[in-house]
Amino acid sequence: MRNINICESCEDCCSKSELFKILSKAETDILNSERYEVHFRAGENIVKQGTILTHLTNIVKGFAKVYIEGHGNKNLLLDLTGPNILFGGQGLFSDGRNHYTITALEESIVCFINTENFKAVLRSNTDFAEKYFSHLNHRTIFVYNKLIGLTQKQMHGRMADALIYMSDKVYKSLDFEIPIGRQDLADMTAMSKDSAIRILKELEKDGFANFDGKKVSIKNMEGLCNLSENG
Repeated sequence: MRNINICESCEDCCSKSELFKILSKAETDILNSERYEVHFRAGENIVKQGTILTHLTNIVKGFAKVYIEGHGNKNLLLDLTGPNILFGGQGLFSDGRNHYTITALEESIVCFINTENFKAVLRSNTDFAEKYFSHLNHRTIFVYNKLIGLTQKQMHGRMADALIYMSDKVYKSLDFEIPIGRQDLADMTAMSKDSAIRILKELEKDGFANFDGKKVSIKNMEGLCNLSENG
């Protein structure tokens, strides 16, 4: 982990969150004040659950996993994320803490934005505030839907959900390479590692997808969708 500086100003950044594109130059300058960038290697924590929330994070380059650290060293992997997604809002107006851990899955560059400066811009620009809270609401709905799937579906349905999500939302392709291991995939689907491996083998045997190491090739998306709906 090391500090770098690839952007002189948020105004010139081409990798910033869509939220920031409606700000005036003066408001952008406020966010740029006390902003800094950090380079992370694969496996390093970008944000640690339970720490004080001093900055919001925006991944400029790279890929990361977002997860909740539970009891007994068990994690719940919430999301895989790339650039232009703003994180840290859940504790911004509540307890001032980070409520999840974000870990780099590959070399990543992350922009850290001072929370007090961010609050100042929220208070001065109602359009920005509305879009920001809309962003938070969509993230909350995403978590609600994920919890429904994890608590009400069988293991095959949960694994189908994970594969569909990675194909449709993360990689936008039927063929992709996931940067996480089988344990992370188990954490993403709320099952043991052994169960996750067994379900993947059964899905491959039944012709839903092929798995070669971390390479995934979806062969029957319609069947996976049916499995998700009825799982």
